[in-house]
Amino acid sequence: MKLFDVYPLYNVTPVSAKGMVVIDDKGQKYLDFYGGHAVISIGHGHPHYAEKLKNQLDKIGFYSNAVQNPLQVELATKLGKSSNCEDYNLFLCNSGAEANENALKLASFKTGKSRVIAFKNGFHGRTSAAVAATDNEKINAPINKQQKVTILPFNDIAAFTAEISKGDVCGVILEAIQGVGGLDEPSAEFFQAITKLTKENGALLIADEVQCGFGRSGKFFGFQHHDIKPDIISIAKGMGNGFPVGGVLIHESIEASYGMLGTTFGGNHLACAATTAVLEVLENENLIENAAEIGAYFKEKAKEIPQIKNIKGKGLMLGIEFDFEVGELRKKMIYNQHIFTGGAMNKKLLRFLPALNCTKEHIDLFFNALKEEL
Repeated sequence: MKLFDVYPLYNVTPVSAKGMVVIDDKGQKYLDFYGGHAVISIGHGHPHYAEKLKNQLDKIGFYSNAVQNPLQVELATKLGKSSNCEDYNLFLCNSGAEANENALKLASFKTGKSRVIAFKNGFHGRTSAAVAATDNEKINAPINKQQKVTILPFNDIAAFTAEISKGDVCGVILEAIQGVGGLDEPSAEFFQAITKLTKENGALLIADEVQCGFGRSGKFFGFQHHDIKPDIISIAKGMGNGFPVGGVLIHESIEASYGMLGTTFGGNHLACAATTAVLEVLENENLIENAAEIGAYFKEKAKEIPQIKNIKGKGLMLGIEFDFEVGELRKKMIYNQHIFTGGAMNKKLLRFLPALNCTKEHIDLFFNALKEEL
């Protein structure tokens, strides 16, 4: 059997990794400024994380959600305190797409409506309603296009008001900082206005924090830069540092019932151990504060390079924009400089998503290598 060929791959085969460094099958070391799509939040192979997973595996790795699992309760309590979201309840699943599917489903259950408002260049996953809310025609199959989704531009209050006031919208979903789309952000004024309008029109606001959550923006959640309160928050990627885990934070005003949501693997013992370890490292090593500090340093260094036309993002969720497409530059950074970076729907944007314990020294190495290739 062969693999279903859907990924264009770089000719690099990682076999081990530690901290910010990935090592391939030839012994070549690479600096990882991409973290496998913002997944590696506390560094590869962090000792506390590895120990916690190993210890849990020695006890029990999995059982389904038919029995008590105190690790889920411990995780929910810790997550509530760490994120300042103690008035939400937690549903655990396995990925960002699954988190957004459940978020959209909840919005429809709660309101009895079915239309969704999403935004230009947004990305929410590759399944059913999540991909229908994603602004990418190429990955939407006919079965996905049956969903009722209206895609609007950021910061156009008039367009948003016209659509939300039609009365058939169940949910409004957006990223505080767009990932795949290219690091665009709504203004605080827009975010606050649509929060108010969404509530007034009987819909629910869903903050997709799959990529910008868990400290990456310099606050625990990206929406916290804008002084708003969503009804539902979706999380994944950095919460497990590589272990497949996702979740939905559901405001306590939304009532649960048995069977409303469900999952086989979500919230298993290993997933809880991984996520709890991440939360402990974020707190003990002050990594959210570090993300804010190092992000500011990155922006200062980027301003020194004339070829960089725009700097986007917050914390360690950053993009640098050029006046040329960056595909060849990314290859040069990998093969010549041995540095991983990311791309976006904006072909002129280089994405920068390192672990949150990235240092100023790492930033200096990145920009020295970038200058060589420019």
